[in-house]
Amino acid sequence: MALGLSSPLLHAASAASNPASATASSAPPSQALILCYHRFADTVADSMTVRKSTFSDHLQAIQDTGAHVIPLADLVAFRQGKLAKLPPRAVVITVDDGHRSVSEVFAPMVAHTNWPITLFIYPSAISNASYAMRWEQLKQLQATGHYSIQSHTYWHPNLVRERKQQSPADFERFARNQLQRSKAVLQDRFGQPVNFLAWPFGMFDEGLMDMAAAAGYQASLALGNKPCTASDPMQALPRHLMVDEVSGKRLHQLITSAFPAGAPT
Repeated sequence: MALGLSSPLLHAASAASNPASATASSAPPSQALILCYHRFADTVADSMTVRKSTFSDHLQAIQDTGAHVIPLADLVAFRQGKLAKLPPRAVVITVDDGHRSVSEVFAPMVAHTNWPITLFIYPSAISNASYAMRWEQLKQLQATGHYSIQSHTYWHPNLVRERKQQSPADFERFARNQLQRSKAVLQDRFGQPVNFLAWPFGMFDEGLMDMAAAAGYQASLALGNKPCTASDPMQALPRHLMVDEVSGKRLHQLITSAFPAGAPT
């Protein structure tokens, strides 16, 4: 059964711009709000690009709400019972794909915050695709001590679609290679454990969740446009897709609605 959304990025982009529908009143208490970015520029080049002016408003919204930006590793440790508690209004910032605008635009804009950032990278693009960062740029970011480099599979396939197009045996080999090769390359390049995965296109199924766990991923991130709660499985933690239509005001609303005053955390 496919657990990822059909047309997940388009659906997530629509839901992300409507915070009123993002959190149901009956939902369990939020543990953290995980934000998912992709690309940054002066103007909107595509549906995944966030303008610099919009992102500046996002930074202000995070500060104005009193949110605490935490490492993804802290959220996972909390869920594993290895960390006693999280700070109020915990926010995790993730950026997918390794687009060169992460180094050229995003990194300079967040440098003054010293916030922990998780980058989900698919290694096949790095130093190869014209839109992607180079290995040297990623190493420079890692050297700041504020960036964690994690896996987005090896070349970003839609794994649910690939399952339908391949024989069971061929798909199992293909999927395991995507999960294991990315992890191995990134660990070799950066000398740090790669414990986390972001599902390409937000697409996954139960079998893939099992494969990710078997490959050594402690947690995998999807989409879903909802806060992370105790009811979310470790191999499908939801993220809010951050697109340009999500204004600073709307992000402010997302944070305050995820963590209403007086609610338990």
